[in-house]
Amino acid sequence: MSQSGSNPATVQKPKTRRKITKPPMFRVLLHNDDYTSMDFVVDILRSIFRKSETEAVQIMLNVHYQGIGVAGLYPAQTAETKIRSVHSRARDNGYPLRCSMEPE
Repeated sequence: MSQSGSNPATVQKPKTRRKITKPPMFRVLLHNDDYTSMDFVVDILRSIFRKSETEAVQIMLNVHYQGIGVAGLYPAQTAETKIRSVHSRARDNGYPLRCSMEPE
């Protein structure tokens, strides 16, 4: 005689929940110098960091007046890729623009 829907040999394991942790985030920073044009910095912020014109200008002004500006907050690998893109584009255009990252 079998009971429909149940099998005494089947043991169900309790479901375990894995805690998903967010990756550590890093601030990507642009550093002021005496040579890189403000327009170039705005272009970098718009094209590499996908900032609006208004955001890009505000960040550029922070870089200009405070010596440093936060371009964005990203996981480590993304931050490193963006930094390489900035350095490559700056070098190709003859600018010494420097970019770095720090933990959030």
